[in-house]
Amino acid sequence: MEAFLARSAKAHAGLPELERESERRGREVCRLALQVHLDTRGHGDVGAALVLDSPAGPVRLTHKRLHARRLLTIFGEVKLTRMGYGARGQPSIHPLDAQLCLPGRTYSYEICRRLTKAAICGPFAEAISIIAEMTGVQVPMRSAEAVVADAAADFEAFYASRSGTTPRRGEILVGAVDCKGIPMVKPEPAAKLVRRGKGQKANKKKMATVAAVYSQKPRVRTVQEVLDSLFASPDAPGPQRRTRPTAKRVWASLTSDKDSFIADVRAEVTRRDPRHRHTWVMVTDGERALQRRVTNSFEGVTLVLDLLHVMEKLWKVAYAFHPEGSPEARAFVYQRAERILSGQVSQVVKGLRQMATKHHLRGEKAKIAKDVTGYYYANRERMRYDQYLKKGWPIASGSVEGACKNLVRVRFERSGMRWTPEMAEAMLQMRATYLSDDFDAYWQFHVEQEQLRLYRKGQWRVVRK
Repeated sequence: MEAFLARSAKAHAGLPELERESERRGREVCRLALQVHLDTRGHGDVGAALVLDSPAGPVRLTHKRLHARRLLTIFGEVKLTRMGYGARGQPSIHPLDAQLCLPGRTYSYEICRRLTKAAICGPFAEAISIIAEMTGVQVPMRSAEAVVADAAADFEAFYASRSGTTPRRGEILVGAVDCKGIPMVKPEPAAKLVRRGKGQKANKKKMATVAAVYSQKPRVRTVQEVLDSLFASPDAPGPQRRTRPTAKRVWASLTSDKDSFIADVRAEVTRRDPRHRHTWVMVTDGERALQRRVTNSFEGVTLVLDLLHVMEKLWKVAYAFHPEGSPEARAFVYQRAERILSGQVSQVVKGLRQMATKHHLRGEKAKIAKDVTGYYYANRERMRYDQYLKKGWPIASGSVEGACKNLVRVRFERSGMRWTPEMAEAMLQMRATYLSDDFDAYWQFHVEQEQLRLYRKGQWRVVRK
């Protein structure tokens, strides 16, 4: 390194070249220093033999032999020579592996951590390129996918072991659940089509269930404030400072059934407020099956129908009476949104039905009016927005909509991406830890759990003679 810098000074080398070469040569210096340190740790010869406890009884491992192992670190490749204890029909045990907390793979834990974090944020090809540039280690695509899949092994155990962040005084506990599609790998090669028929999609999606749980101080609002926000009124006062959610956790699952997933949401809420001292609010869409599951799983929770879904239906029925984009359609939606927010859902339903009759709607327009009024009437108990606004409760699932975007769409719906269920589930779990600011804590937990699986304490004991 000193000789390189001396030559660079004489050659008047520029800073870009100095940075690149200094980094590369510095990595080599660190690799050599690490190799020397590992050599000084010895071979891990702990005694004459080991006794391994197995279900069939104690097994004496008396065959000693030195085994070499290569390990790819952030500085490059290092090699280990360690003592292995074995017996006929038994895998060898290397005490030095446990002393050094070595991983089961060729790649070090730090390489795996950086690779996983890069793959969480972008495509695998980009993650591999980043690791190669940062460390000089080239990871094959299949190995990178396997690293991420293995990294997610302790996701459920990690969150089950946590006590949860207790809401502060005066805060409410909010949960939101929604679904988002993920493009899947086709099980069989599809026949090539010259042109897709009406309604045919380029790929088939499988729905993942997405959840968000967080604490928030109540924010009392008026009907007019909500309308100004929905319709971007030019005369509205400037936006007020919002109280941001705290201790927000988002996650999703592609393989869990709805009942199991709702049970996970309930477990997360209960961990945060085991004695139910705070108000619990659940924001969902109008899917009846999902609402029934939430009602059956939770006690003392208020179900709120997502206002965004209500507005989508309202715009849809508006276009059954007025042209799309017309001022009449906007006024139609504004007037009925104001009534809905004021607690007059039944009156809105009655009025829409009367309008459909008076305008003699037929065909698709009549079906839209019937579906929307039926949707509102079935969910009227969860549309008491006048009360929710006075109490400062959330009336829209912006948190889980954001989770659908950041957790799923941003990573899973890039051009040409298709996923297997196993890989998609692992990526959802690891991306969830990252977006919930739990990645570093999770990784430490994961390493500890993997070390317990690889080198179970008390599995063997030393025989001195």
